[in-house]
Amino acid sequence: MTLQGDALKDAIGQTRAKWGWFIGLGVLLLILGGIAFGNLFIATVASVYVVGWLMLMAGIIEIMHAFGVKTWSRFFYWLLSGLLYAVAGFFAFYNPLLASAVLTFLLAVALLASGVLRAWVGYKHRPEKGWGWLVAAGVISALAGLVIAMGWPVNSVWVLGLFLAVDLIFQGWAFIAVGLALKK
Repeated sequence: MTLQGDALKDAIGQTRAKWGWFIGLGVLLLILGGIAFGNLFIATVASVYVVGWLMLMAGIIEIMHAFGVKTWSRFFYWLLSGLLYAVAGFFAFYNPLLASAVLTFLLAVALLASGVLRAWVGYKHRPEKGWGWLVAAGVISALAGLVIAMGWPVNSVWVLGLFLAVDLIFQGWAFIAVGLALKK
């Protein structure tokens, strides 16, 4: 137990010496978040390109994996799965606006479904402390999904960019807070 405690103290000590890097990264993320807020359309296209790149890479890896499996049924499963991923990734590069519409719709459905489920789970745990917060979070998620779905497909040119901008700004502030905490 002391060995783990010493290792943790050493890791924190080494990280503490790098507090400035955390603040620098946080400031960079804040700037990028501000740029994303400045042009939500470009941020949306950038988001689609990142998702497309990840899908293309996953497709290539799954296709390569298909040639390493032992049975024909698994080979065809991995090959087909990889081809679908690769085609979807290529599609994101070929037509990012249509891909943003599809991703925005999927985001709306996911927010709505997870919000309703979260609210239901919170409601089922009524006697427990804090159940209201879970219901409130579920209702807010479901409402966000509904708002996005009601504005779809028109809002698909900026919704993903907005999510990216908000995420960059929150990540930036988090890194700054960690850096300042390490400095103390």
